[in-house]
Amino acid sequence: MKFDEIKELTSTELRKRVKQTQAELFESRMKHSLGQLGNPVEIRSKRKDMARLMTALQMKLGKKKQ
Repeated sequence: MKFDEIKELTSTELRKRVKQTQAELFESRMKHSLGQLGNPVEIRSKRKDMARLMTALQMKLGKKKQ
């Protein structure tokens, strides 16, 4: 997911994506611990996506306060 795509989303869409990504990250971690995850780099990419989403969400919420 590119940051340019993410920053165009609304705050409700961002919150929905954060919850979805958290669930996917949890599933990936569980599969990795059980040895069922085919590509362990998937965990890293999901963590980075989560950081991008949270950054964009904080930017949106910060703009509303000013």
